[in-house]
Amino acid sequence: MSFETRGLKALIASMALAIGLSSAGLAQPSSASRLAPSQPGTDVYILSFGLWGPQSVFESEAKGAARVLEASLKSKGRTIVGFNSKRSAGATPQTIRNAIQTVGRVIDPDDVLVFFLTSHGSTDGAAIVTRDDHNVITPDNVQHLLQESRARYRVVIVSACYSGVFARKLADERTLVITAASADRSSFGCRDGATWTYFGDAFFNKAMRGERRLDIAFEKARLLVTRREQREGFDPSNPQIAGGSEVLARLSERETAPSQQPCRVPRANAQSAAC
Repeated sequence: MSFETRGLKALIASMALAIGLSSAGLAQPSSASRLAPSQPGTDVYILSFGLWGPQSVFESEAKGAARVLEASLKSKGRTIVGFNSKRSAGATPQTIRNAIQTVGRVIDPDDVLVFFLTSHGSTDGAAIVTRDDHNVITPDNVQHLLQESRARYRVVIVSACYSGVFARKLADERTLVITAASADRSSFGCRDGATWTYFGDAFFNKAMRGERRLDIAFEKARLLVTRREQREGFDPSNPQIAGGSEVLARLSERETAPSQQPCRVPRANAQSAAC
C-alpha cells in the first residue's frame, strides 16, 4: 500500500531482511485440532495475515478476506487468521510459521492452501510490524513456508506495494500468485480506520462475492481497481496474476464434483440401505 509518510522504503530496508525460519526458540505449533481434518476430494485451507500493526486496515482486511474466501471456497473450519495491531502481535514470524505447521499436520496431497498477506511493501517483500519488532517477509521466506506446509497446490495472494516481486519468485503450475501491484508499482487504500485497501475491496469485497473462480474474480477486480485509480488520479498499480494452471483446474473440478452423501445405517425394517 502507499504509505502517507515519507521513508517507508528506508524503514523496511532497515528491518531484518529475512524471517528466521529455524525451529530454535519458536513456540510449539498450534494444535492440529484447530483445523478440520482433510476429507476425500479437495479441501481448501486458508491462512490470512494482517502484518502492519500501526494501521487497522490490515487487520480488517485479513479478517474480511478470510470470511469471503471461506464462504466462496467452502472451507468452513479450515481457516486461521492472524493480525498485528497497535496493542497485539498475532502475525509474527513465529505465529505465521506455527500456522503453516498446523496446516502441514492435516493437509492431504489433493488439497489447496490459500496464503494471504496484507501490509505495506517494498521491493524486498512485505513488512511485518508490531509494537516491539520489525521484520520483512520475503518471497524466499514464503517459498520456504509453502514447502514446509506440505501443500502441493498453493494460492498466494499479497496485498501490498511492489507485491509483484512475489509473483516473479513463486508462480508456477501448482502455485497461483495474485498481487495488488506489479513489482515496480505502489498500491493504494491503506488509510487507518478503513475496512479494505483498494485491491482488497475490489477483489474480496466485490469480485469474489459473486465469482468463485479466482482468475475471473481477479480480472473483474483489476478493472475495478484501474477505474478507481484513474478517477482519483493515481498512477496505475497494475495488479498481477501468474501461474497456477493446475491449481485452477483442481478448484474447478472441485466445484463440478458431485457432493458426497454420508452413508446412513438402515433401520432394521428398512427395505434397502441408503447407499
